Amino acid sequence: MSKTITTLSLGLIFLALAACVSNEKIIYLQNLEGKQEIPDDELISYQIPEYKLQYNDIIDVNIQTIDDMIKNGFNNQSALMGNQQMQIASQSGGDIYYMTGYTVDRNGNIRLPIVGLVNVNDKTIEQARIQIESQLREYVTTELYVKVKLGGIRYSALGEFRRPGKFVVLQDRMTIFEAIANAGDLSPIAKRDEILLIRQYPEGTKLHRLNLNDRQLVRSPYYFIQPNDQIYAEPMKVREIGAGENAAQSLALIISAITAAVLIINVATR
Repeated sequence: MSKTITTLSLGLIFLALAACVSNEKIIYLQNLEGKQEIPDDELISYQIPEYKLQYNDIIDVNIQTIDDMIKNGFNNQSALMGNQQMQIASQSGGDIYYMTGYTVDRNGNIRLPIVGLVNVNDKTIEQARIQIESQLREYVTTELYVKVKLGGIRYSALGEFRRPGKFVVLQDRMTIFEAIANAGDLSPIAKRDEILLIRQYPEGTKLHRLNLNDRQLVRSPYYFIQPNDQIYAEPMKVREIGAGENAAQSLALIISAITAAVLIINVATR
């Protein structure tokens, strides 16, 4: 019986060790072998791609004339929105301008009072602002101030995140690591070298594979996320095995398995 217990124990230990997740699989931004090394102090230049408006986007359009500014100062509709409303919209994963903004229709148009249809499809925020102001000039002869904004960066985190869900972050740009941190970071068993980024384009959807372990990611066009991005993290094989996510959990599983095996053998040999 002693020999049987020893053999069983060794088998369980080898299985647990094989199921443990190594540090190399969970450390972000490594200088991987075979890739060009990026020293810690090297300045990395990049160009942030400007987001192009597309179907189903919601934008806030604020228009002020001289009379408006004299009467109300520099306050605008966006600034007057209550902080509580903005927080509720953000926490629920919705666009903060859903009730007050303008939705881009299937033809790429928004419908503004008096002006009517304005085509903003495949335009940056600044290009949309210029287009709206140009069409307004046909009706307004005084000085104009036109402001156009998106309701922050809306994205989804799915799979092996500690806090998966739909998020809205009220800022103009965001790295993929900020997005991951906002979702509570990845679990230890997430495949960091095969993150799936689902990105929406005016012409359709594209799927991109990212390696978060590779430092070269900071030079990638996908280092900064865009509105409506979806980030999916797949689990490693250890999830199928059911082993612990770290050494302490694996050790606890080994002890539990050995104890159970000993009890079963004792009962069987009586």
